Amino acid sequence: MLLRIDHVGIACHDLEEKIKLFSELFELEVVTREVNEEQGVKEAMLRVAGDSYIQLLEPLSPDSPVGKFLAKRGEGVHHVAFGVGDVKLTMDEIAAKGVRLLDSAPRHGTMGSSIAFLHPKDVGGMLTELVQSAKRK
Repeated sequence: MLLRIDHVGIACHDLEEKIKLFSELFELEVVTREVNEEQGVKEAMLRVAGDSYIQLLEPLSPDSPVGKFLAKRGEGVHHVAFGVGDVKLTMDEIAAKGVRLLDSAPRHGTMGSSIAFLHPKDVGGMLTELVQSAKRK
C-alpha cells in the first residue's frame, strides 16, 4: 500500500529563513517553490534523496491550517506523507478499515501530485498525507 516516505512537512514562520537553514546545514537542493492558495501556504520542497523530500510550509494567513498549527504548537513537524501508487484506491482501502479521511476526494498537491489527508486521531495523533506523484516524463 505505502511505497515510500514521500516527505515530511515542517511548519515555519519564515520560509526563506528555513530554506537557508536546511539547504546550508544539510546541503539540500530546493526542487520547487509554490504558493498553494487552497491550502493557504507558501511552500518549498527540498530533495533529501531520490523521491524523498522535506516540505517547508509558511502560512499565507494566521487562520489557515498551518497558521493555526503554528499558533498552537509552534514550528516543527506538521505531517508525514507517504507515497502511494493510486491515491483514490488507497483512500478507499483505508476508509474501509474505519479510518476517517479529511478529504472526500483527492486534491491538487505539490509538483502536480494528487493528495489526501487522514484524520490524525485515527492514525496515532499524526497528520498523515497520501501522495500520488504526478507522472514525470
